[in-house]
Amino acid sequence: MTSAAERSAGLTAAHGDVPMRKNIYVEGINELPLPLRRVELVERKGIGHPDSVADALAEEVSRALCRMYKKEFGHVLHHNTDEAQIVAGASQPRFGGGHIINPAYILLVGRSTSKVKEGDGYRELPCNTVALKAAKDYLRAKFSNLDVENETIVDIKMGQGSSDLMGVFETSKLLANDTSFGVSYAPFSQTEEAVMEAERFINGPLKASMPETGHDVKVMASRVDDKLSITVACAMVDKHLDDADHYKSAVEELRSRTHDRLLKVTDLDLTVHVNTADDYARENYYLTCTGLSQEMGDDGSVGRGNRANGLITPYRPMSMEATSGKNPITHIGKIYNILSRIIAEDIAKEVPDDAEVRVRLLSQIGRPISEPHNANVQIISRDKSIIDRYSKEAEQITQDWLQNIDKVTEMIIDGKLSTF
Repeated sequence: MTSAAERSAGLTAAHGDVPMRKNIYVEGINELPLPLRRVELVERKGIGHPDSVADALAEEVSRALCRMYKKEFGHVLHHNTDEAQIVAGASQPRFGGGHIINPAYILLVGRSTSKVKEGDGYRELPCNTVALKAAKDYLRAKFSNLDVENETIVDIKMGQGSSDLMGVFETSKLLANDTSFGVSYAPFSQTEEAVMEAERFINGPLKASMPETGHDVKVMASRVDDKLSITVACAMVDKHLDDADHYKSAVEELRSRTHDRLLKVTDLDLTVHVNTADDYARENYYLTCTGLSQEMGDDGSVGRGNRANGLITPYRPMSMEATSGKNPITHIGKIYNILSRIIAEDIAKEVPDDAEVRVRLLSQIGRPISEPHNANVQIISRDKSIIDRYSKEAEQITQDWLQNIDKVTEMIIDGKLSTF
């Protein structure tokens, strides 16, 4: 991508094309950005939540297919794998270690190009094999307390499609597959940063010293004025807990260490609560065998969890479109939701810290993905002069990314951009 200095001197075209105006509309909104308003709610479903597991598996399958297609043919063929389902199993956790009664059932659903015409016949591709391996490899890599072979059943129902090699996803013919939109915003507020940090801390650095904590972590934040209340639900792992006293002390340690960690990213008046549904008097604990609630009672589906920026934000603009598993070439539900986030973040680096940037990109089916039907950038600030100072820069950043939209596809396939 071009630098800010290069953008100010003129827009850069991709593939030697002449830059064209891409229906970009920049406007200013004279109102309080969200961090300055009284109330804010933010949620994140951690990597072990059933909805996040479904998102992750759909995306891993898509990326694995992309790599196979590129290796075999030099470019990605048509596919969508965004319908993964998690059906909860049954378990009997207990202090010191329980057992799984029925394994969770995982169904990978979607469409792939499994046949390609060659000469007078067709070449068949191992799409199902590639998909199953990708899903199981992810589960093994991410969830240390899960016995993938014995505690899950991974099934696949990938719809078969066929396509000629010629003309499929040619760079010069990347046309939108739908009339749809993507939306995002930047920068994150302190509340949003705290929610992201809480889940990543618990499922990251904390795990080495606290194996009692499972990967199914959900974080919900409520901010009223400068008071921030964070509620964490964390599945605890039974084999690492000797008894109820051990459980209670582990939950308190989790609360205390999370609180201390979050003080590094927020100066709000912070309170942290953990596993508030526990009822010690009735011996009711959030206890699991695998650290995942999918082992008992919690199902999951693609698109029911975090948006493309990793959060659920009812006070911000959001799209209901599922991002994970969609092909990263022409599927607007994926490309535009991720691209709008990138554009918003780049513009936010240029405008004052107390301004908010919102980006909405609308496609028109059959139209090149680099030429949206409507690209709307909003700069929200109490200062009406902000729009005059930064509108041209915002338009240039948007134009530059649209002209180089193929870079987004590359980053998705390489795993450099999260979809949940």
